[in-house]
Amino acid sequence: MTSPRVALEPGGVRTWLADAIVAGGGTVVPAADAEVLVWAEPAEADRLGALLHGEAAAVKWVQLPWAGIEPYVDIITGERIWTCGKGVYAEPVAEHALALLLAGLRGLGAYARATSWSAPQGTNLLGAKVVVLGGGGITTSLLRLLAPFGADVTVVRRHASAMDGAAQVVTVDALDRVLDGAVGVVLALALTPDTVGIIDRARLERMDGRGWLVNVARGRHVVTDDLVAVLRDGSIGGAALDVTDPEPLPEDHPLWSLPNCIITPHVGNTPEMALPLLAARISDNVRRWANGEPLLGLVDPALGY
Repeated sequence: MTSPRVALEPGGVRTWLADAIVAGGGTVVPAADAEVLVWAEPAEADRLGALLHGEAAAVKWVQLPWAGIEPYVDIITGERIWTCGKGVYAEPVAEHALALLLAGLRGLGAYARATSWSAPQGTNLLGAKVVVLGGGGITTSLLRLLAPFGADVTVVRRHASAMDGAAQVVTVDALDRVLDGAVGVVLALALTPDTVGIIDRARLERMDGRGWLVNVARGRHVVTDDLVAVLRDGSIGGAALDVTDPEPLPEDHPLWSLPNCIITPHVGNTPEMALPLLAARISDNVRRWANGEPLLGLVDPALGY
């Protein structure tokens, strides 16, 4: 078996990934000599594009660092194989989604802000109607975590193929119907032109009046002004957001001051959690490349994720 020739770029960024490449059986080489490129910078797509059109033109496969590929969509083409961190961070993000959902339903945000003994509040997750948008790794993990609660879970995804732990799986055409009366709505889907603003005021108002929206995907899935309006008038129980639009959320944004909104600063997957997971994925994929096996986290250029 020939050792894959792998470039790690940009130079000097996240050099610990070189150890992951070597652990997978690869040899770290300059970009001009590489068949594989591991891109270690979560942005700077223009710089990556220039590299692939220049000294790294012979690269056949590009590994991107995170699950989200929005910065790169304009340079991802079918000329090469592309992979990303899709599925790598599913477990920690699903855990965070469950924590946010429970915190919202049980009133932990309000209790944490209180300065005196307050009246009881809270809604059970046990047996509740939950809708999850997205059918990827985060949802797969979240369905397992939700199982002990006996929740009635509907998954909304591109293709209505069954998923373990979901009572039903539907396509986006059925989204309005399944949102009716939902006590929990979790966003765990990829950001594409079709999913920008998928949650607006009309859809928020279909939820149960006690319902909580949880977003661990991308802020632009939600029309922020609509969410603020719904939270202010109490149409739903609240929102727990690990991502926002805009992001970072400005200090004077109204979401910060709403008592029925919980915000975490995009920490569903922290560096402490992510680094070993990403390293393991890169080692695995380099090993798979060397053995001619299918790579993990493949990106579909046509779908944009």
